[in-house]
Amino acid sequence: MYLDITPTRRIADLQKEFNIEFPYLTLEFYQHKPGQPGVASTNHVIHNRKLTDVQWPVAEGRLEIKDDMKVADLEKIFKDQFGLAVQVFRRSGNVWLETTMTDHWTLRKQNEHGAEISSEEPKKNISPTDEYDLNRDSDH
Repeated sequence: MYLDITPTRRIADLQKEFNIEFPYLTLEFYQHKPGQPGVASTNHVIHNRKLTDVQWPVAEGRLEIKDDMKVADLEKIFKDQFGLAVQVFRRSGNVWLETTMTDHWTLRKQNEHGAEISSEEPKKNISPTDEYDLNRDSDH
Protein backbone atom coordinates (compact mmCIF):
# COMPACT_ATOMS: atom_id res chain seq x y z
CA MET A 1 0.00 0.00 0.00
CA TYR A 2 1.00 3.61 -0.45
CA LEU A 3 0.27 6.69 1.63
CA ASP A 4 0.64 10.06 -0.04
CA ILE A 5 2.04 12.48 2.52
CA THR A 6 1.37 16.17 1.92
CA PRO A 7 1.12 19.04 4.41
CA THR A 8 -2.60 19.51 3.72
CA ARG A 9 -3.59 15.85 4.21
CA ARG A 10 -5.89 15.19 7.12
CA ILE A 11 -4.56 12.77 9.69
CA ALA A 12 -7.93 11.00 9.85
CA ASP A 13 -7.68 10.23 6.11
CA LEU A 14 -4.21 8.69 6.52
CA GLN A 15 -5.43 6.65 9.48
CA LYS A 16 -8.43 5.41 7.50
CA GLU A 17 -6.29 4.36 4.51
CA PHE A 18 -3.87 2.50 6.82
CA ASN A 19 -6.76 0.88 8.71
CA ILE A 20 -8.25 -0.51 5.49
CA GLU A 21 -5.04 -2.46 4.87
CA PHE A 22 -4.46 -3.33 8.55
CA PRO A 23 -7.86 -3.44 10.31
CA TYR A 24 -6.41 -4.42 13.70
CA LEU A 25 -3.80 -1.64 13.68
CA THR A 26 -4.01 2.12 13.82
CA LEU A 27 -1.59 5.01 13.43
CA GLU A 28 -1.51 7.77 16.01
CA PHE A 29 0.19 11.07 15.24
CA TYR A 30 1.82 13.19 17.94
CA GLN A 31 2.69 16.83 18.06
CA HIS A 32 6.27 17.66 18.91
CA LYS A 33 6.69 19.56 22.16
CA PRO A 34 8.16 23.02 21.69
CA GLY A 35 11.88 23.03 22.41
CA GLN A 36 12.10 19.23 22.27
CA PRO A 37 12.42 18.13 18.65
CA GLY A 38 11.38 14.55 18.09
CA VAL A 39 9.80 14.11 21.53
CA ALA A 40 6.19 13.00 21.56
CA SER A 41 3.79 12.81 24.46
CA THR A 42 0.49 10.97 24.86
CA ASN A 43 -0.88 14.33 26.01
CA HIS A 44 -0.40 15.58 22.47
CA VAL A 45 -2.31 13.00 20.42
CA ILE A 46 -3.68 14.73 17.35
CA HIS A 47 -7.05 13.79 15.86
CA ASN A 48 -8.72 15.02 12.68
CA ARG A 49 -6.23 17.77 11.87
CA LYS A 50 -3.97 18.52 8.95
CA LEU A 51 -0.37 17.34 9.05
CA THR A 52 0.81 20.97 9.12
CA ASP A 53 -1.08 21.38 12.41
CA VAL A 54 1.19 18.70 13.90
CA GLN A 55 4.60 19.56 12.49
CA TRP A 56 6.06 22.22 10.25
CA PRO A 57 7.52 21.73 7.80
CA VAL A 58 6.12 18.42 6.58
CA ALA A 59 8.05 16.79 3.76
CA GLU A 60 5.93 15.61 0.85
CA GLY A 61 6.23 12.19 -0.65
CA ARG A 62 4.78 8.76 -1.16
CA LEU A 63 5.32 6.19 1.56
CA GLU A 64 5.24 2.54 0.55
CA ILE A 65 4.04 0.35 3.40
CA LYS A 66 4.57 -3.39 3.08
CA ASP A 67 3.11 -5.98 5.41
CA ASP A 68 6.58 -7.45 6.04
CA MET A 69 7.85 -4.07 7.31
CA LYS A 70 8.70 -3.91 11.01
CA VAL A 71 6.71 -1.49 13.13
CA ALA A 72 9.87 0.25 14.33
CA ASP A 73 11.00 0.75 10.73
CA LEU A 74 7.68 2.32 9.73
CA GLU A 75 7.73 4.70 12.68
CA LYS A 76 11.34 5.65 11.87
CA ILE A 77 10.46 6.39 8.22
CA PHE A 78 7.66 8.69 9.32
CA LYS A 79 10.08 10.55 11.59
CA ASP A 80 13.16 10.63 9.34
CA GLN A 81 11.54 11.23 5.95
CA PHE A 82 8.48 13.28 6.85
CA GLY A 83 9.27 14.77 10.28
CA LEU A 84 6.20 13.14 11.83
CA ALA A 85 5.99 11.43 15.21
CA VAL A 86 3.84 8.32 14.71
CA GLN A 87 3.08 5.32 16.92
CA VAL A 88 1.42 2.08 15.79
CA PHE A 89 -1.27 0.68 18.09
CA ARG A 90 -2.74 -2.84 17.94
CA ARG A 91 -6.29 -3.75 18.79
CA SER A 92 -6.69 -6.11 21.73
CA GLY A 93 -10.35 -6.85 22.27
CA ASN A 94 -11.95 -3.47 22.88
CA VAL A 95 -8.77 -1.53 23.65
CA TRP A 96 -5.81 -0.26 21.64
CA LEU A 97 -2.33 -1.07 22.93
CA GLU A 98 0.95 0.55 21.99
CA THR A 99 3.22 -1.85 20.16
CA THR A 100 6.42 -0.59 21.79
CA MET A 101 7.23 -4.01 23.29
CA THR A 102 6.72 -5.70 19.91
CA ASP A 103 8.08 -3.03 17.54
CA HIS A 104 10.36 -5.68 16.04
CA TRP A 105 7.29 -7.55 14.72
CA THR A 106 6.11 -7.01 11.17
CA LEU A 107 2.89 -5.17 10.44
CA ARG A 108 1.42 -8.47 9.20
CA LYS A 109 2.27 -10.24 12.46
CA GLN A 110 0.90 -7.35 14.54
CA ASN A 111 -2.34 -7.32 12.54
CA GLU A 112 -2.72 -11.13 12.74
CA HIS A 113 -2.11 -11.05 16.49
CA GLY A 114 -4.72 -8.32 16.85
CA ALA A 115 -7.21 -10.48 14.94
CA GLU A 116 -6.44 -13.49 17.13
CA ILE A 117 -6.95 -11.69 20.42
CA SER A 118 -9.98 -9.67 19.34
CA SER A 119 -13.19 -11.65 19.51
CA GLU A 120 -15.35 -9.41 17.34
CA GLU A 121 -15.13 -7.58 14.02
CA PRO A 122 -12.68 -4.67 13.99
CA LYS A 123 -14.03 -1.23 14.82
CA LYS A 124 -12.72 1.13 12.19
CA ASN A 125 -10.92 4.30 13.26
CA ILE A 126 -11.26 4.09 17.04
CA SER A 127 -8.57 6.18 18.63
CA PRO A 128 -6.57 4.79 21.56
CA THR A 129 -7.84 7.62 23.74
CA ASP A 130 -11.45 6.54 23.09
CA GLU A 131 -10.85 2.98 24.28
CA TYR A 132 -7.68 2.93 26.32
CA ASP A 133 -7.32 0.62 29.30
CA LEU A 134 -5.95 2.96 31.96
CA ASN A 135 -5.60 0.11 34.46
CA ARG A 136 -3.61 -2.25 32.26
CA ASP A 137 -0.37 -1.67 34.16
CA SER A 138 -1.87 -1.47 37.65
CA ASP A 139 -1.80 -4.24 40.24
CA HIS A 140 -5.58 -4.06 40.77
